[in-house]
Amino acid sequence: MKSIIMQIESHYKKFTLLLVFVAALILVAATNADPVYTDPYKLEYPDYFGNRISIPDHNPTTKQGVYLGRMLFYETKLSSSKTISCASCHQQKLAFTDGKAFSSGINNVPTKRNSMSLANLLWVRNFFWDGRAKGLEAQAIIPLNDAHEMGAYLDKAVKDLQKTKNYPALFNDAFGSPDVTKDRIAMAIAQFERTLISANSPYDKYLRGEYKPTAAELNGMEMFMNSAEANKNIRGASCAQCHGTPKIYMELFHNNGLDSIPKDLGRESLTGMANDRGRFRVVTLRNIELTAPYMHDGRFKNLEEVLDHYNEHIMPSKSLSVTLQNRPNDVDGKSLGLTATEKANIISFLKMLTDSTFVNNPKFSNPHIKQK
Repeated sequence: MKSIIMQIESHYKKFTLLLVFVAALILVAATNADPVYTDPYKLEYPDYFGNRISIPDHNPTTKQGVYLGRMLFYETKLSSSKTISCASCHQQKLAFTDGKAFSSGINNVPTKRNSMSLANLLWVRNFFWDGRAKGLEAQAIIPLNDAHEMGAYLDKAVKDLQKTKNYPALFNDAFGSPDVTKDRIAMAIAQFERTLISANSPYDKYLRGEYKPTAAELNGMEMFMNSAEANKNIRGASCAQCHGTPKIYMELFHNNGLDSIPKDLGRESLTGMANDRGRFRVVTLRNIELTAPYMHDGRFKNLEEVLDHYNEHIMPSKSLSVTLQNRPNDVDGKSLGLTATEKANIISFLKMLTDSTFVNNPKFSNPHIKQK
């Protein structure tokens, strides 16, 4: 009997040791694993936007991450001068642009290209005018590390934020520990930027059957969507070939005839391919009424100048996009040939893309300023 009891005690000790060992393994695994996200952020958008969204597995969108990202988007401590944030060049009232041809960084040296709108980035995969950043996380790091934009201050900014009262707790809520890191800063900003969805313009209301366009808007929409076929007496501006789909955006790079010999090589500087010379990313036209000046170098002050360019001033070159070649509205025409009325109608349609809800949404505003 005593022998049996001793055997049971021996087995019990071994079993206890096994439980302790397993518990230790679980603790180590939990320590090294990615944090558990318990409050997913619900991204809401219309079905006609499609579900080809871009969210990396290692950075799911959470309420805590989005709030931290919003705080960081407006945080001037990320710049060496403590005066500039992401929002300095991307202002909500201007659909997250800044109204300048070229933005000014910490040393007042102008940026190389125009600040792009941040609307509907959830569907974008290649960022900047030349597409050099693959994903929002990679995009966020570049201006933070740029000597002229934010002062290449990111390493020191990490230390500054770690010393604050509020940020370690916010990083703990978002990522499972209070450690402030460069990658986590980029991840949080990316999460916030993915929530910047613009989908409540008059055009969206028209698609939902909630808005009746004017005659000018309808005519402009038809011209925007149609491609010119002079022999069939079909008039159009062929805009949708680059700005098609309900998002009014397609992930393409085009040489849109700004210059025969481009001063800015565009995507060629990234790929080294001659047929990419002067090619730039096709931008979204949502909120286009608010995002002047236009083009990568901000050369056009208003939409009238943009329409005049496409109508009459396309410059030929070897890399000119085929969608802009030989597309007159008139038989034997040498240019697009839109009438003054047609151009005005197209602009009326473009103004249908202005989303007042987007530019006034308190969820996108500066959280460091108390809202009235």
